[in-house]
Amino acid sequence: MKNILTRVLIFSIIIAFFESCTNDELIPYYGTETNLPGKVVITGYSALNDSIQINVNGKLIEIGKEKDKKTAFTKKIETEYQFVYFGDKSKTFEITEKTTKKVLHSYNFTAKKTIDTISFFAKENIWIENISAIKPGVLSKTGNTGYKFIFPTQNLYSKSGYEGNLDGILRKINGQTIGKVENINKDQFSSFIEFQYSSPPTILMELVKHGTTESYVPGKKVIVILTMSVNKSKLIVLDEKPDANGAFASVDGNLNLVDYFVFK
Repeated sequence: MKNILTRVLIFSIIIAFFESCTNDELIPYYGTETNLPGKVVITGYSALNDSIQINVNGKLIEIGKEKDKKTAFTKKIETEYQFVYFGDKSKTFEITEKTTKKVLHSYNFTAKKTIDTISFFAKENIWIENISAIKPGVLSKTGNTGYKFIFPTQNLYSKSGYEGNLDGILRKINGQTIGKVENINKDQFSSFIEFQYSSPPTILMELVKHGTTESYVPGKKVIVILTMSVNKSKLIVLDEKPDANGAFASVDGNLNLVDYFVFK
């Protein structure tokens, strides 16, 4: 009798687990040793003109409460996707644009790590991966302002031919040099720079080849306009902008990831 009650209890727990899983082609889990429960925590923000979709092994994820479930998303995305790993079969997550079907990024997960994460920021020509691992710089004292930079669209329009790291020389409006931030590139955030906030809050950052005072765009001084915020540490995404003819015009520095995510 005791064995029967134990089996009933185990079966009830397994049924409850399957009911909690979302949008997956679940098969009986009871009695198997190679099938394992998996979970992927998804945290992202899409600033794309098109909405995005997430599919797992070709099947669209639905997010939201029962009456409000949807498969296309804009802006902030926070969800946990639960499923089962069937033996050694992997799970492929694809993030795509809904209209164009363009694959923005894909991930492959296996039962070797049953709990994993996807975190990203997406905008036209911009994809920043592993947002949850990024840390803003820590200000050393009250009254300072601080920055880190990443430049995913470097050379998108300028076609400069220079693929190395960049430095940013920071100056006040009156031309006074504040400092230099080093190693700005496409793939990861630069070194951290902080300085005392002062008014007016506008500062100018000149982008040059690392270790030099030479512009990364031949024959053109590239200046990024930034706005200081007292007691704030920013994560700025630099973005090349074109003119009306599609030629390089400038670099924008208004996108701050701290405005979109809470960083611990």
